[in-house]
Amino acid sequence: MTDRSLALTPDALVMMDTIARTGSFAAAARELGKVPSALTYSVRQLEDALDVLLFDRRSRQAKFTAAGRELLEEGRRLLAEIDAVANRVRRVATGWEGQLSLVVDDVISRRTMFELCEAFFALDPQGQAGSAASGGPGTRLRLRTEVMAGTWEALVSGQADLAIGVDVGPEPAPAGLAVEALGEMPFAFVVAPQHPLARHEGPIGDADLVRHRAVAVADSAQRLSPRTVNLLPGQEVLTVNSMADKIELQRRGLGCGFVPLHLAQKLIDSGDLVARPTLRNRIEPTLGYAWRCSMGPKGVRRPPAGLALQWWLQQLGSAMTRRALLDGGR
Repeated sequence: MTDRSLALTPDALVMMDTIARTGSFAAAARELGKVPSALTYSVRQLEDALDVLLFDRRSRQAKFTAAGRELLEEGRRLLAEIDAVANRVRRVATGWEGQLSLVVDDVISRRTMFELCEAFFALDPQGQAGSAASGGPGTRLRLRTEVMAGTWEALVSGQADLAIGVDVGPEPAPAGLAVEALGEMPFAFVVAPQHPLARHEGPIGDADLVRHRAVAVADSAQRLSPRTVNLLPGQEVLTVNSMADKIELQRRGLGCGFVPLHLAQKLIDSGDLVARPTLRNRIEPTLGYAWRCSMGPKGVRRPPAGLALQWWLQQLGSAMTRRALLDGGR
């Protein structure tokens, strides 16, 4: 560590902030409980260590140079960071995690997720309902989006603490994971009004579907076996990375396919997309949420230790929240 960095102590940064707020060395000295000569000496020591002039000595007021103004602004930012770190450390000691990583499947309602984030950051440090100005519980949230098996993979590999929107099948959950159902997500087969299938009479069979390009969202799994849904052998496929891109391409008439009804409903209502019946069964997968857990005596699931994860699980326990995650609060 250099002499320059050693000079940038919290006390030095507080001194700069106090001089700026009070407007003079004398007023700053009174607020800091120092004599003016001692404050002036501290400023000169800081200038010598940094080898810059922080104040314009030609002015009778405490006028900052460009370098002094930069140090003031950066110093205020560093002081805020120091306070934030201290608050997070204190709150972690009370049971709030330093960071909570959430992985959310691409089909889950973003609006509902963001509303949950707003509610989380509006908690006061004791975990009760408060205002966003309270700074929240001090836990940093990390949100990531994955597709199909990629959502499971993020949780299983330890890259996420909570996965929302995992496909819940008949198989038991992997060891060390707890799984709860969100519910079924309705899908609809949609095409653009100008697409040939929009004028098809009656339910569309596979023999007709295979002649038209499908738009598919790529499974984001890297290690787990990726899944393919509703693609027919020999069918031309346009692959994208997100459901939003899939819907937009289908709106442009570049392909067809099944999409979550809550994401397409406004476009269907406006006529930008047309929902058509198919002979194959409409998919309504059962989605759920999962987290890592440990088991107590007699196979009883232990509650998570972290208060942040406990809060999210409590929200997901609400039927209204689960429904909103699946249909966007339609």
